[in-house]
Amino acid sequence: MADKVRRQRPRRRVCWALVAVLLADLLALSDTLAVMSVDLGSESMKVAIVKPGVPMEIVLNKESRRKTPVIVTLKENERFFGDSAASMAIKNPKATLRYFQHLLGKQADNPHVALYQARFPEHELTFDPQRQTVHFQISSQLQFSPEEVLGMVLNYSRSLAEDFAEQPIKDAVITVPVFFNQAERRAVLQAARMAGLKVLQLINDNTATALSYGVFRRKDINTTAQNIMFYDMGSGSTVCTIVTYQMVKTKEAGMQPQLQIRGVGFDRTLGGLEMELRLRERLAGLFNEQRKGQRAKDVRENPRAMAKLLREANRLKTVLSANADHMAQIEGLMDDVDFKAKVTRVEFEELCADLFERVPGPVQQALQSAEMSLDEIEQVILVGGATRVPRVQEVLLKAVGKEELGKNINADEAAAMGAVYQAAALSKAFKVKPFVVRDAVVYPILVEFTREVEEEPGIHSLKHNKRVLFSRMGPYPQRKVITFNRYSHDFNFHINYGDLGFLGPEDLRVFGSQNLTTVKLKGVGDSFKKYPDYESKGIKAHFNLDESGVLSLDRVESVFETLVEDSAEEESTLTKLGNTISSLFGGGTTPDAKENGTDTVQKPSEKAEAGPEGVAPAPEGEKKQKPARKRRMVEEIGVELVVLDLPDLPEDKLAQSVQKLQDLTLRDLEKQEREKAANSLEAFIFETQDKLYQPEYQEVSTEEQREEISGKLSAASTWLEDEGVGATTVMLKEKLAELRKLCQGLFFRVEERKKWPERLSALDNLLNHSSMFLKGARLIPEMDQIFTEVEMTTLEKVINETWAWKNATLAEQAKLPATEKPVLLSKDIEAKMMALDREVQYLLNKAKFTKPRPRPKDKNGTRAEPPLNASASDQGEKVIPPAGQTEDAEPISEPEKVETGSEPGDTEPLELGGPGAEPEQKEQSTGQKRPLKNDEL
Repeated sequence: MADKVRRQRPRRRVCWALVAVLLADLLALSDTLAVMSVDLGSESMKVAIVKPGVPMEIVLNKESRRKTPVIVTLKENERFFGDSAASMAIKNPKATLRYFQHLLGKQADNPHVALYQARFPEHELTFDPQRQTVHFQISSQLQFSPEEVLGMVLNYSRSLAEDFAEQPIKDAVITVPVFFNQAERRAVLQAARMAGLKVLQLINDNTATALSYGVFRRKDINTTAQNIMFYDMGSGSTVCTIVTYQMVKTKEAGMQPQLQIRGVGFDRTLGGLEMELRLRERLAGLFNEQRKGQRAKDVRENPRAMAKLLREANRLKTVLSANADHMAQIEGLMDDVDFKAKVTRVEFEELCADLFERVPGPVQQALQSAEMSLDEIEQVILVGGATRVPRVQEVLLKAVGKEELGKNINADEAAAMGAVYQAAALSKAFKVKPFVVRDAVVYPILVEFTREVEEEPGIHSLKHNKRVLFSRMGPYPQRKVITFNRYSHDFNFHINYGDLGFLGPEDLRVFGSQNLTTVKLKGVGDSFKKYPDYESKGIKAHFNLDESGVLSLDRVESVFETLVEDSAEEESTLTKLGNTISSLFGGGTTPDAKENGTDTVQKPSEKAEAGPEGVAPAPEGEKKQKPARKRRMVEEIGVELVVLDLPDLPEDKLAQSVQKLQDLTLRDLEKQEREKAANSLEAFIFETQDKLYQPEYQEVSTEEQREEISGKLSAASTWLEDEGVGATTVMLKEKLAELRKLCQGLFFRVEERKKWPERLSALDNLLNHSSMFLKGARLIPEMDQIFTEVEMTTLEKVINETWAWKNATLAEQAKLPATEKPVLLSKDIEAKMMALDREVQYLLNKAKFTKPRPRPKDKNGTRAEPPLNASASDQGEKVIPPAGQTEDAEPISEPEKVETGSEPGDTEPLELGGPGAEPEQKEQSTGQKRPLKNDEL
């Protein structure tokens, strides 16, 4: 028995370990009850959340708007975000950063860096020699990378979501443009780490839009494939996507809807921003013409004026989408000179004529990548703010050859809603209806390596090999394994982009390096020396293209195999060892156990085992002739990665950036806390000074008291204007506490007098009702009385004491002047009411649950009729004994055979003996049996 107990202990430990894991999951789940999504556009962002009780909802910012500008103003001692930063763009354009996402993952020689500098010359970009990228140089003390600026924006978006959800949020899904390459995606992930966000997925914005469209039209999806084209023209770029919706059979959940990205086309610089910049240039030219001959400076040299013109161009573009012409006007554009000019839609379309010619380009790219024709497209749906420009719709409609363009989707919020649905699906805290998403690889990835081959005896040459890892428009997430054969020593291989011929020359220059990583393997030769008698099965490299579209090399292994023959004795020992391990942990070997160790032991087959169930062992000869089995050995190979496209921030630099952003956030919080304390102090001073002249405050205070308070308030106001400018949060709170303590008595007297009428009226009503209740209770006849004399006496005592306390306290209060502390307190009135109400409620509950006493019989031996208003349950059911039998006698037992039916009118049914009595069948004096009632069965 002791051995059995000892054998069970390891299993108990395993059970406790499982319980601990489950508890840890539950604790982790409690911290992730809300998730968020950030649709990060070039010009603005939309934030959405999901939390218990709140299914997908767009977050409102501090201005109660659903869309927040992606703008940051960085000053020496403060930061501004969103609409506040947009207003600061006019006052301080150099410190106000916008469209900085265009610099993510790009080195200093990238054409987009030069384009950004030309569009926004007010920003000073400095060179980072370590990563070959650029920084924003705000001042001699302030310098930030594009990743750090994006981290600030993501942290701000999280604060908006947490304020809206009223709970902490860490898990997020972030949208990125579908044309982002590996370097750009890694840059976004690093920015999210700086913001302290756990990224569940980087989802392509076109995929998020398609998911939102499918989720809200789930009922329209069937087994017939539906091809939908989404044309998304935003502020910075344009993307065209072909999506196929169809019901498919899944292993986990049966038939479920699926979206598959079939084709993608894009233009990185075609969007609303380029239209606004051309309008700004036009307006700047008109302003210079108006001031020609006045020896005035060029307006383009004034950053503030150009910021004003860009804001006006944005408004003008929106208005011209609905009107044929509009008057552009800016008050005090430069040198206190107003600007006013009329711009027509025709002029606007002429300025952007070449842009409109590029509208069909993404459509053709998407069709080519999907290998489809326009006839196979059922509908073209517009997404993005720039698609509202009428000329864009005209050109697109002609290019796709459809009768009309679909506008049945929220062009601004679709991506945010799709992303937050995906966030809920990935989170452990929510269960959503499955929707299969098959995204597509835009840029193919391959592996290149060089191997020495012997073409002729004694003649060796190098052969360059390419193997495609992830093909263009192939699905992801996906894992791949590449096996390198004929290598017995350390070697290198390269991970590069595949054929990018679908990109134009300019797009290739913007794309950056086409080489991703050089992988240097160390330990290949050692692995062969370690297993000289084994057959090599190659060097296996395991790759993973995850949900975010980011490629990683999980591991590299050297795999060997050999044939082994086990003797009967060895087999018996191994079998015993395997059985022991199995009995300890309640299971056998796992399918992937052979991948985990260098000494993998396989369990013998059942035919070769002699079990305790009485199965006879195999003959001795068969044991010796057991066929050989394979033994697989796996040796981990050392890996050194040389990143070629854009190096990630080193861990120490990343930690410094995280700390820098945390310090800025802490500084902002301290600043907000100080402003809140200063505002509270200032509001208290003004409100109290005003109250001193109100009649209810003058009634309860003397002239000397009011003068003292007024003097202290005036002194505090003067201090706040002078010394309070540099006062800390603690000093401001202490000053406020001092003033509140000074006015505490005055405010208390006013508040008490305001509460007296209501509290006294409620006390009087309770006393009156309690007295009436007591009077009614004493009038109950003695035979029906349910209250004891002690209970009624106790209630009467409490009523009398409460009346006495009220009269005495009112009399004492009347003698006191109004300027002194009152003796009649609202809290005392409430306490007296609670004590009295408790006694009354006790008696009411007793009356509610007490059963009436049985009625006495009349002279004829029949019971008295109950009152007409008594219910059946209150009447106390009673058994009528047969003639000649007393009430206390035992009832007559029924025979075993019970008649369940009889002719109508045979006998009267008997009642049960009382509440809770067992249903018993009794006989009448005539000996006839009565039928059972339904409620007695």
